[in-house]
Amino acid sequence: MSGQTIDFPLNYSPTDDEEFMNPRQLEYFRRRLAAWKREILRGAETTLKILQAETLGEPDPADRAASETDWSIELRARDRQRKLIAKIDAALRRIDDGDYGYCEMTGEPISLRRLEARPIATMTLEAQERHERKEKISRDT
Repeated sequence: MSGQTIDFPLNYSPTDDEEFMNPRQLEYFRRRLAAWKREILRGAETTLKILQAETLGEPDPADRAASETDWSIELRARDRQRKLIAKIDAALRRIDDGDYGYCEMTGEPISLRRLEARPIATMTLEAQERHERKEKISRDT
């Protein structure tokens, strides 16, 4: 957003009666994505601090196994979140490039409801469903 200031009320929420992906909507989604990313990074930092502080040296093998299982689950969750951060970064780049909010398959606008629910969406709901059906068919063959 090349130095452009946007009138942005605190309670703003995009609506269908305004121009699609106008500067205010883009700023709204940029802020949501950036806040989501910060939240994930804070959680990862907390996990790392706990991991560094705790040891898996419980003397009881059952306790040690339970701790290792818990940490394995936590680390898998953090790996999913690392992948989610990559998707958030890609969405932020699409905002900068002017492609955000448009389906990568059809070029049609992605509904605001879908973007509210999943701000990293790259396809309209219909295109996503077609894509998933095609993937399922190719997996089943």
